[in-house]
Amino acid sequence: MRIWDLPPRLLCRNHLLGEHRELHAIWTVLTQGKKGYARHPETLRWRGHLKALFLRHELLVLEMKKRGYQHASPLEKRLAVGQSVQNFHLDSPLKQRKLLRSKGCQCRI
Repeated sequence: MRIWDLPPRLLCRNHLLGEHRELHAIWTVLTQGKKGYARHPETLRWRGHLKALFLRHELLVLEMKKRGYQHASPLEKRLAVGQSVQNFHLDSPLKQRKLLRSKGCQCRI
């Protein structure tokens, strides 16, 4: 479970689509009170930052569309409340770049 703090254009197909899927899981936990992953550190860091999570989703969707992917899972904008910027990182963006580089995938790091 990870929401990267890097520009979506840098992510390979697997990481872009995987983040999109995980973002929806976090959104559901936070907006519908679902139990799954409710105590996961990545979920916890987005509490009070639904607006920032919504904006991250919009960036992911833009990148997906640029790559020719279809998107049919919009988030409810009215639920996008709280802080609009996420300044807390589980791993620094520099460490995130190193993590992606070590995976040997197609990410543009």
